[in-house]
Amino acid sequence: MLLRLAISILPFVGSALAQAGAAYTDPDNGITFWGFTDPVHHVTYGYIFPPLADNSQEFIGEIVAPIETKWAGATPGGAMLHNLLLVAWPNGNSIVRSARYATDYVQPTAMSGPVLTDLPTTKVNSTHWKWVYRCQNCVSWSTATGTQTLPIDSFGVPAWAWSNVGVDTPSNPQSTFLEHTDFGFFGLDFSQAHVSTALYNNWAAGGTGGGTPTGPPTTTTTTTQPPVSATPYDYIVVGAGPGGIIAADRLSEAGKKVILLERGGPATWETGGTYGPTWAKGYNLTKFDVPGLFETMFSDSNPFWWCKDVNVFAGCLLGGGTTINGALYWIPPYSDFATTTGWPSSWGNHQPYTDKMKSRLPSTDAPSPDGKRYLEQSGDIAAKLLDVQGYRRLTINDNPDQKDHVYGYSSFDFIGGKRGGPVATYFKTAKARQNFAYRQYAYVLNVVRNGAQITGVKTNDSSLGPDGFIPVTSKGRVILSAGSFGSPRILFRSGIGPTDMITIVKNDATASPNLPPQAQWINLPVGYNVSDNPSINLVFTHPSIDAYENWAQVWTSPRAADSAQYLKSHSGVLSASSPRLNFWRAYSGTDGKTRWMQGTVRPGAASVTTAYPYNASQIFTITVYLSTGITSRGRIGIDAAMTARPLITPWFTDPVDKGVLIQGINDIVANIKSVPGLTLITPDNKTSVIDYVNNYDPGSLNSNHWVGSNTIGTSSAKAVVDENTKVFNTNNLFIVDASIIPQMPMGNPHGTIMSMAEQAVTKILALAGGP
Repeated sequence: MLLRLAISILPFVGSALAQAGAAYTDPDNGITFWGFTDPVHHVTYGYIFPPLADNSQEFIGEIVAPIETKWAGATPGGAMLHNLLLVAWPNGNSIVRSARYATDYVQPTAMSGPVLTDLPTTKVNSTHWKWVYRCQNCVSWSTATGTQTLPIDSFGVPAWAWSNVGVDTPSNPQSTFLEHTDFGFFGLDFSQAHVSTALYNNWAAGGTGGGTPTGPPTTTTTTTQPPVSATPYDYIVVGAGPGGIIAADRLSEAGKKVILLERGGPATWETGGTYGPTWAKGYNLTKFDVPGLFETMFSDSNPFWWCKDVNVFAGCLLGGGTTINGALYWIPPYSDFATTTGWPSSWGNHQPYTDKMKSRLPSTDAPSPDGKRYLEQSGDIAAKLLDVQGYRRLTINDNPDQKDHVYGYSSFDFIGGKRGGPVATYFKTAKARQNFAYRQYAYVLNVVRNGAQITGVKTNDSSLGPDGFIPVTSKGRVILSAGSFGSPRILFRSGIGPTDMITIVKNDATASPNLPPQAQWINLPVGYNVSDNPSINLVFTHPSIDAYENWAQVWTSPRAADSAQYLKSHSGVLSASSPRLNFWRAYSGTDGKTRWMQGTVRPGAASVTTAYPYNASQIFTITVYLSTGITSRGRIGIDAAMTARPLITPWFTDPVDKGVLIQGINDIVANIKSVPGLTLITPDNKTSVIDYVNNYDPGSLNSNHWVGSNTIGTSSAKAVVDENTKVFNTNNLFIVDASIIPQMPMGNPHGTIMSMAEQAVTKILALAGGP
């Protein structure tokens, strides 16, 4: 159905706020719309409203689609349920359309109230179809839970749906149809999408002309705006995740002229985000501010933060993964930068850079500002189990190099009971500098180069330069920090990487013109050497556990005392994400290599598989990972739609990894009877650990800790970047993100990524020939 979110396949589909809406003028009618062109299917969705002062209940919209689009849908409210849904398709030389409504994820039906009027430039030709319409009674409507209103005076997240499968009865406006082939979201500042009463009334009556965009020019092909002069920068940093934010902050601190480009939008309230729970309305809090809302990232009906064109979970918003993860923050041990884990010897002394990171962003294992720990029952029970197995308790980040038979409270980088991370620290100082620029919703397609020399980047934002081109200065540099999937894709689209991937780009009509000549292609192992922690969930019950309603109510109706406490002082249960305890143990495999097992303990469970009854209020999970030392490797690439995806998954390609993980799980569960009342329910006592692991859903093995796709090294035969993080065979292109890390870190990787970024930017600044 329209915009249905199939949660079970989200890791492989995803949806995200990929780009920003902008102003454009339709050349057929002169109407100024604010909207967006989907870069994959090339469908444009636009809206324009009367002045806010008119208190009007209508707008003018349009959908412009290639003829191969069998039907397209738009919902300015951004979600399927209880929202205005507009659907259209061509039927011969006419457009058939309807306003629909759904209260569940089923076929949407006719919506009473909206009045649709087709405007004169609606048409169908041999290449495209266009629906231009007036939608009356379309700004607010009644639902079973109250009145729903479009955010016409603020920022919103409209959605779209697309299908290449025709409807069942093309002549019938209420025809049934199959679920959409694709869907997505985009950010739109509705407060800018207004024109004068006279101009709006002229357009609404079928008149033309007179439109002047009041915001940045469009990214669509229908723009009539003249090109703007591009500003050159010393450094262009692509991607505002932890690597990019730290690089941009330190470069601007050094006096360089820097622009940081982020394809998504804001997140926390401080950065302009507004998407928060209703129970926190008026408290300047978003979903991304409140640590206790972490689990709802994966169950929200409007998950605009996931990258739409990456088929695993990846964050497309300011802060990247550090804005949507559980914020587990581990100070890297020596092994995270040792030659034994693939690093060049010049990286061995990480401590000065880790110290710089710690001074900007300390860790805490007691994140509630009142100093108390909450909801600790699952950690207490797990500790009893581990004590019997010879583990000892430590403050983990005070002893980062001790990772064998140790456990301790989960450690985070929350600040004052709210999400902290690089956005609250490094980005905050960077944006205060006059030599630092930040542009959100700027999607970088490729670097522009002449042989080995990078001259700038091409983006979707023509307000930054002609045709979206941003140049670097004569000695300027580009730093890619788009992540383990995003940075490889940019390289492929720039003619850098294996020939099979660049050939896919060459065969794409939109991307091919931006490729350099084939003689300038650079053959590097981009996308190879990929690692991710294989992870297995074990689910237990114990009478002392408070499963906290499995985190299912924290978004809409958390426990009243807990929400009140959090709103008053940012303390209590909601001041932390779900993990409560972590542990590590070293194992020697049959190949003589040492691998480390990590465990994370949290109340609740993602899924339960058991043939026996159990008390759902008493469940908790131990997620068991393999980290440093794993030998399995995969490959990341792109498909014909330019979607970044694993081509070879990196879990258990070496059977020794699986054997070690099975051994670790057997050890964990061997002493269950030593803890009275403790019961393992997934797997239950009808399923052996070996069978459980062997039959584990491969998609669920994903930990989203991807590293290695642009690995660092000393030879272009085996690595993509050199010891200074410069891409081999280029003069001025660098990568600073998780993709250069050659092997899995010891713990959840964002602390290691941040330490790496501190060291990398120091090396880049010291490298001769720069600005």
